[in-house]
Amino acid sequence: MTDEDLIAHHPPLSLTTRLLWTAIIDVADRQELGSGPRGHRYMVPILGGRFHAGAETTGLNGRVLPGGADRQVIRPDGVKELDALYEMQTDCGSVITVRNRVVVDESRKPDRYAMSVIVATAPEGPFEWINRRLLVGTLQSARPERQAVIVRAWEVDSVGVS
Repeated sequence: MTDEDLIAHHPPLSLTTRLLWTAIIDVADRQELGSGPRGHRYMVPILGGRFHAGAETTGLNGRVLPGGADRQVIRPDGVKELDALYEMQTDCGSVITVRNRVVVDESRKPDRYAMSVIVATAPEGPFEWINRRLLVGTLQSARPERQAVIVRAWEVDSVGVS
């Protein structure tokens, strides 16, 4: 069977997304860490915040715990790479660890490109299914209204071709 035949026999799956949560994360001022081999480095402490379940998600509400941080590198081409690590505690007490790796390209107009891959680690219990899902995210600044960022986490799934 040729590659073309194989591709025709197995059409691409369509991707779907479902909004899991929207987090409003309060942050401190950015701290400079100096230059490194990949660019200029910064750190942004995470002060706390809240997160709210998406319309089709149950129970993913709670608070963003203080103590996390977002490490940032501004590359020579101007693109920012963010690597945030923090915890979110649901209203029922489960603590989910979130690692959010974001690419921000301010050169895209009219809206900047700010997309991420999120790895969420949940304990055994009602949210352990999150450990078995691919999550992507979006990032928006809440300024000037609030010194915060808005992070939305989306579950990615596939739908077969009928």
